[in-house]
Amino acid sequence: MAARKPARLRPTDAALLRLLALAAKGVPPNRMAREVELIVAEWQRAEESDPLATKEWLDELCEQIAAGVADAEEQVADADTSEPAAVKQAGITLAALVATHDAANRARATL
Repeated sequence: MAARKPARLRPTDAALLRLLALAAKGVPPNRMAREVELIVAEWQRAEESDPLATKEWLDELCEQIAAGVADAEEQVADADTSEPAAVKQAGITLAALVATHDAANRARATL
């Protein structure tokens, strides 16, 4: 039996995985924003680059990140104040996601 090739990730899924990996490491918000800029630049430079597809990917990325921001805001609100480390981590994650969302929206405005 021949080995199956793994399915290629959609560009937005690959971008989200990349951003989530950085957020999990606790990278600063400005680094998250730069990563969004790098992702969009890669999409635009790709050989098969289609401006309409890039815009669609960016729209989807913005929607997904907005959902993540909403979840992070809920986590911050629900964080147990008796656990300072949990409160701090929730705040860091929220700040990173907000910066990511802002960067994605800025990129979308330039397309």
